[in-house]
Amino acid sequence: MTTKEQTLGFEDADLDTSKRVRVNDKRLINCTQVDVNQLMPLKYKWAWEHYLNGCANHWMPSEVPMARDIELWKSKNLSDDERQVIMRNLGFFSTAESLVGNNIVLAIFKHVTNPEARQYLLRQAFEEAIHTHTFHYIVESLALDAGEVFNMYNEIEAIHKKDAFEMKITREILDPHFTTDTTEGKQIFLKNLIGYYVIMEGLFFYSGFAMILSFHRQNKMTGIGEQFQYILRDETIHLNFGIDLINGIKQENPEIWTEDFQNHIIDLIKEAVELEINYAEDCLPRGILGLTAPMFRDYVQYIANRRCERIGLAPLYPDAKNPFPWMSETIDLGKEKNFFETRVTEYQSSSSLDWS
Repeated sequence: MTTKEQTLGFEDADLDTSKRVRVNDKRLINCTQVDVNQLMPLKYKWAWEHYLNGCANHWMPSEVPMARDIELWKSKNLSDDERQVIMRNLGFFSTAESLVGNNIVLAIFKHVTNPEARQYLLRQAFEEAIHTHTFHYIVESLALDAGEVFNMYNEIEAIHKKDAFEMKITREILDPHFTTDTTEGKQIFLKNLIGYYVIMEGLFFYSGFAMILSFHRQNKMTGIGEQFQYILRDETIHLNFGIDLINGIKQENPEIWTEDFQNHIIDLIKEAVELEINYAEDCLPRGILGLTAPMFRDYVQYIANRRCERIGLAPLYPDAKNPFPWMSETIDLGKEKNFFETRVTEYQSSSSLDWS
């Protein structure tokens, strides 16, 4: 054995090149039959497609001009209520994105044993870093108090409760003795995926997008709005990947999707809906730009129904309707497929959205 092989840790490896990975041997979790680094042959083509879509949508916040936002922020043309909505959303997203990134790196990646899914997780983790970079860029551009924005999760109860909800879901998986070898462990892991992909990114984030994009719709804070559009593109792919991962694990491990477990997930989603409604009430005590807190009750329930349907649960709020039809082209899940058949072009030079 060469020194190089010893350095790489191959001294105890089975180097029998006659062995070949069979696609059916791969599993999303608990795969002990093949090397987790063996990307080819692809079994879960959806994971690779999500990875390619993420790469195609690459962007950096510093390429988006902020001059108009800075001018408007320094002027008297924004009300105190409008400024509060912007600040609350920056405060929530600045920590929420890092929570998602930490969860991917510290919790999810370790237990997903499929290499193509891991390839996407690596891409997503980088995108979460870009999103955190985005909020730093916005704070720096507008000369905001960084301590106020990034510490809002400690000081604003509605934000703190949402973050605490998500951290509680992560806690069990971070236990060094946690394993997905048991039925209970698989359920805990699936709960984590639902908590972050379906609830955090699919519910908490989408109502925040609605608030900020309402500014962009009225030609206010267009730099922030453009960056949120880019984030929305990323997050919708995150959501689609997460739902495919959740449904794939359910299919491969049908014993975990019990009635009791489904009821537990339903309770979590209902709790999250109420947390998001409370957050909307905190952000919009009097309403702005045609948005009011009661409208967000309908919207959050409407979104929750759609998330439930995609993971095999019945809608929880039969009477919920989308109160913001103007958002359908950029947020509504019904538009997601067409939304992502397009891509951002020439962003490096133009710093503006060009859907082709």
